[in-house]
Amino acid sequence: MAAAGKSSAFVVAIDGPAASGKGTIAKRLATDQQLAHLDTGLLYRGVGWAAVSANIDLSDEQALADLAANLNLAELESSVLDGRDVGTVICPDAAVKLYVTADVEVRAQRRLNELHTRGARDTTYEEVLADMKARDARDMGRATAPLKPADDALILDTTLMSIEVAYEQAVAAVKAAKEKQMAVA
Repeated sequence: MAAAGKSSAFVVAIDGPAASGKGTIAKRLATDQQLAHLDTGLLYRGVGWAAVSANIDLSDEQALADLAANLNLAELESSVLDGRDVGTVICPDAAVKLYVTADVEVRAQRRLNELHTRGARDTTYEEVLADMKARDARDMGRATAPLKPADDALILDTTLMSIEVAYEQAVAAVKAAKEKQMAVA
């Protein structure tokens, strides 16, 4: 996916593995800060669907990149984006970069609780943990846009941190970036 160019939009990039709390923080920040919210995972799935619909070979990285580039993320409005490569690839010039993480065992338990709430009672902790470990290995080990914190990202480890404390730290980072932006303007 092509990186978004520099713009006057105020962008908050939130990256991290599944069930770390990044989506919860992103949605709440977007609402409270009156910013648009974009889950880039949905964007990638949308590109995949468009590629299949257009009979594009899913192994043709250049064709997929060209299709994604047509989305023109360089014209983003002020927004919160969450995903796995937002701060490193999609919006490397974001005003705020957060990397939300937690130990895989904690994330697996969170996801299991979520699945059980949705009615998937037959799913076991061991299955979820194995799936998460495999997904982490795929996401962190891929050659293009691996999951990793941006060099200048604020790391929020929610293993022992409540989502409320993580959210407060995210808000503080956003407020500081907005003040800095205002001082420069």
